[in-house]
Parts: sequence; C-alpha cells; structure tokens
Amino acid sequence: MEQQTEVFTLPRGRAATWLLHAGADIPRAIRVALVGSLFGTLPIFAGGVLNTVAVAWVLDGRHPTPAFHIWLALEIAVCLVRLVVLVVARRRARERESTLTDTYVLLAPLWGATVGYGALVSVLSGDWVAATLSFLSAAAMVGGICFRNFGAPRLVAVMIFLSLGPCCIGAVLSGEPTLWLTLLQIPFYLFAMSAAAWRLNGMLVSTMKAEQENDRRARHDELTGLLNRAGLFRAVRSSAPEHTALLYLDLDGFKAINDAHGHEIGDTLLALVARRLRHLSGEGSLVARLGGDEFVIVTPPQADPLALADVIVRELSKPFVTDAGAMLEIGVSIGVAMFDHHHDELDGVLRDADNALYEAKRAGKSRRVLAGVRESAGLAV
Repeated sequence: MEQQTEVFTLPRGRAATWLLHAGADIPRAIRVALVGSLFGTLPIFAGGVLNTVAVAWVLDGRHPTPAFHIWLALEIAVCLVRLVVLVVARRRARERESTLTDTYVLLAPLWGATVGYGALVSVLSGDWVAATLSFLSAAAMVGGICFRNFGAPRLVAVMIFLSLGPCCIGAVLSGEPTLWLTLLQIPFYLFAMSAAAWRLNGMLVSTMKAEQENDRRARHDELTGLLNRAGLFRAVRSSAPEHTALLYLDLDGFKAINDAHGHEIGDTLLALVARRLRHLSGEGSLVARLGGDEFVIVTPPQADPLALADVIVRELSKPFVTDAGAMLEIGVSIGVAMFDHHHDELDGVLRDADNALYEAKRAGKSRRVLAGVRESAGLAV
C-alpha cells in the first residue's frame, strides 16, 4: 500500500481499542489505515453536524423548555469539541504525532447519545411533528454512521444503539400503542446495519490485505524473500539518509554449481545465501537480491562496512548444506562504496560499488574492495 500523507495513531485505552476492533489477525498497517478512514473529511463531518444541530435548533425554538435547551446545548458542545479534535488530529497526522484517537473515537458514541436524547424528549413532548422530525433525523444519521465508520463495526453498532435505542424507550412511554412497532423495527434495523458494517469491513480488510500482499511481492524477490531492486530503491528513499555504505556482492563459483547440479540446487543455494546474509548483516541493514547471484547490503550508521564485508567473505566461504545433504562451496567478491556528501543517491553509490566489485573480481575474487581505494582484502578460494 502507498504510504499515507496522514498517519493516524492507534488507540491506547481499553474502551477505544474495543470499539475499533475490526477482526482478528489484522496487520498493524491495515489497522492504522482503518483508523484513518474514521476521521473522514471536513465536508462529510459538516453535513452530519448541520443536520443534528439544525433539528435541535428548530425544535428548541418550537419547545423552549429545559429538556430541549439541554439537547441543543449538548449538540453544539459535542459537535464543537469533535470539530476541534478532528482539526488537531489531522494536523498532527501530517506531522506524524499522536492524533488524539481515543478522544475522537469516544466522542462518536457521545454524539450518537445526543441524537437519541433528542428523539426521546421529542416524543415525550407529545408533539408528533417534533417526534417525526427527530426520528427522521436519527434514522437518517444511521446510514451515514454505517457507511462512514464501517472500518470499526463495533463503533457502528454502539452509535446506532445510542441513536435509535431511546426511540424505543420513548415509544413505550408515549402511551401511543402504534409506536410500539418500533420495538420490532429498531432492533431489526440495528442488527441489519451492524451486519452490513461487518460485511463491508470484511470486504475492505480483504482488499487491503490483497493490496498489501501485491505491494510486498512487487518489492521483494520471490525466491529469497529479500528486497528486489525496486524494493531497495524504495526503502532507501523512505528511510533516513544516514546509511553509511553499500556492499555489492557477487558469488564466486555459483555458475559452476548451477551448471553441474541444475537450477533447483542453484535456487536452493541462493536461498541459503540469503538466509546467511540476513543473519550476518544485522539489525537495521537493508538486504536485497538484484538478480542472478548479485546481492546488495545497505548498512546502518552504526555498522563498520569494511569489517562486515570481511566477515561476509569469510562466512560465505564456509560450506552450505542442502536439505538433501549436498555440500556446496562458493566464495563472494564485494565492492564497497560509501554514502557521503558527494554521493548520497543510491544510483551513484551503487555504481561506485559495482566498479569496486569489478576490481575485486579482477584482483582474484573472494575479497572486498573499497571504491576509490586500491588496497583490497580477501581470502584464498
């Protein structure tokens, strides 16, 4: 998946974490994307706010009683706080800071409760115009709640329950038997919309997982699991530019083994080499296979690239044993180039390392050469 311009943080508290649960075994990157989908856009937010505040405002004018005053005050207060939190969260998301996710998530059920409270006081007022308008407003918001928040199905269910649940209470207390039909309608509506939210969430998660897997395959070598050329360039671009060096590796004697034992054994050997390189390169390194028997390691700032190159030359000269018991011996030649103020782009450093690799091959193989320095170190094959 493409890196988001805005990155929203995951919730920390139990309540918000429970509300945002979207299923088991969902990768962290997808959970972050689902959280981001809840923040939506300001126009979508404004539409919901205008609807609920407008209805509360009109009915407060029609019934200037404490119950309606409280409703209008709650609507305005909750919507203003949500607006402030939304604006601050989006700004922090762009700056990669904590995005007040817990606060924003917990304000959503509170807003749903204000809608439900308005429906309750409207039906208890005995004014069927007010009751009809408030019920329609609550029902209209349910569709938006479902299709705007289906990244968090539990949140959808809670918001619908708080928005429409009081309608059932009001129907019972109203003394109007006709309204008792809502005792059947609203639970069914709650179940149907919650089920729709879970279904939409499942489809979204499946799509995001497929995109993530396709992206992983596009950036990784299928045989070894290492980064491929495209993945290496992308990883270097997206990481901090403090990498100290690039090691360009070419296996010595691989072609002879591949020709003698076949491509299947050759592929097995490449996978074993990749596994050993991962272990040797250490945490923070980028390890890639460019194709054939060529590998690249980009080291982190704390690494000593020449010492690492010497270790790799020594360790790759040790035999590899396949699952079938075959013992394979190869060597490796390494060109080393440094990232510095003259060469801070991967293309240039890769080119220098390639030239140094050519010098290592010409000097007798199974050794490393630092770009720009004639001295070499190596092991006899």
